[in-house]
Formats: sequence, structure tokens, C-alpha cells
Amino acid sequence: MILHFFSPVGWEQWDLRERPFIRDEMPVLIDEDLRFEDGCGPRPATVMNRWLRELPISGAPSPNSWRTYAQALKSWAEYLGAHRIPLFADRQQLRDALSLYAEHRLSGPPGVRLSPASWNLAVKTLSAFYLWAAAEGHLRAVPFSYAQQLVRRPDGARVEITRNLATVRTGNAHATRKYLERPYVDLLMNALAGNDPTGARDGAFRGRETGRNGAVIGLALASGLRSREFTYLTVYEVPPLPGRRTPVPIPLVIAPPTGKGGKGRSTWIDHEALARVHDYITWDRAATVEGSRSPPSP
Repeated sequence: MILHFFSPVGWEQWDLRERPFIRDEMPVLIDEDLRFEDGCGPRPATVMNRWLRELPISGAPSPNSWRTYAQALKSWAEYLGAHRIPLFADRQQLRDALSLYAEHRLSGPPGVRLSPASWNLAVKTLSAFYLWAAAEGHLRAVPFSYAQQLVRRPDGARVEITRNLATVRTGNAHATRKYLERPYVDLLMNALAGNDPTGARDGAFRGRETGRNGAVIGLALASGLRSREFTYLTVYEVPPLPGRRTPVPIPLVIAPPTGKGGKGRSTWIDHEALARVHDYITWDRAATVEGSRSPPSP
């Protein structure tokens, strides 16, 4: 199966009356023979593509999520195809296939193994697809089993959640998070600043904007911003610098439009990294207005 990412560029030459109603960067799954239907009608790839096209209005607005879901669906469809099992087989046949697929992805050859977190994401993707497909009448029953579970939120409230029994346990966040070790952080920051590994000026360095590089990368490393949050962070969202140096991290509030899923959140940044960012903001402003004949508006 081929995974293609749609682009509307040049659609005028496609012998179409109007632009296709497909989002830019939307993943499209195509069978190896490049056909979407045969003598039996539309193929399963057509149904999968319908589900993918509805992701932006089904709680997944990010192109990164579309890509992840399409890759999970592609791997599952290829596995079924290799075992000659239809994508919309009966429930028991699909459950048997899921059991073998779990063994294949969790303890199979090293090249195909998934971490527990990645496996749970794949299960979530397949579950969402089959729930949608069942509602659309493409199969009679979803091949997953679910259990209701009561959990306590940090605020003390008890809420009921639905857990897919095909998921596996993962490690605690603090145990699975990957950190860049301090020597590598220092090496990276020295390189961005045009210094050698010892921190002295590197005469062979030919880069530029060393102050900006050190400030913004230091901000990203110190706060743990996601790529989207880091890309669209504005100078107005940088928290003010405390009047005196403090070992206590300073809150950095992320605006909802740039947060994952459109939800705002808060992270932290240390005083040293924040001071470096404020120094750069001050220098950049001064360099920009230097020589300007027009005074700023009051």
C-alpha cells in the first residue's frame, strides 16, 4: 500500500471542473495497482481515505496527527493483506488477527516492534477507525473490547473513562521521558554561540545570529515546548523577568491556539534561560530601531 500526501498544486491541469475537496497535506492511501475500485465496487482504501479526510472535524486538526493515524492504518491494512484477511472481516476473524498483530508488533522482529506507548496509539487509531466504520455500516461489530474505569483527577474529582482492553501498561511519565544529558546541552549551546567545546571563541566558526540561536534554543531546551508551540511563540508570551535571580522556575503560559488539541497549558523556564531571551529581545529591538527617523507612537 502506498501512502501519499495530497497537494492541490497544479489541479487546474488535472481535467477537473473544480479543486478537489481535500485538505492540503492530507494523507491518501492507495493500493499498489493505483486503483480505488474494482468489479466489486469501492475498495477498502476508499473507506480509509474517507475516515482520514474527516479527521480535521473529528478532534484531530493537526497534520502531524493525520500522518500518524494514516501510518498506523497503513501498517494494519498491509498486515491483514499479507494474511489475506479483509479489512472488514467478521468480528471474530478481526480479533484473531489483532491478537497475532499484537504479538508481531510487541515481540516480533526488532525492525517492526513498537514501544508500549506507540502500540497504544496504534490501538487508539484502529479503534477510532472501526467505531466510525461500524457507524457508517461497513462492518457489524467493532473488534475491540472496552471496560469502564473510575479514575481520580488531580483536583480530587472521580470521573469514568473507557479503556480499550487491547492497550498495554506504559511506564510513568517521569520514567519514560528522555532528557538530553548536560554535557550534550553545553556542547550544543557552545556550538550555537560560535564557541568550541571549552567555551572559548571558535576561530573557524562561520555562522551568524549567535545571540538569537543561543536564546531561542535555550528557551526550547529549558521549557520543553512542543515544535508547534515553539514555532508560533510570540514575544508577548515570554514571561517577565523577575527583579532578582531566583532558583524557582518561572511559569510560561502557552496560548490555546498553539497548544496541542487547541488546549492551553503551562510549562516552566529557569531564570538563566529567561534572562538570555530578554537580553536578545532588548538587543534585537535596539538594532531594529537604530537610525530610524520616525519616533515610536506614544
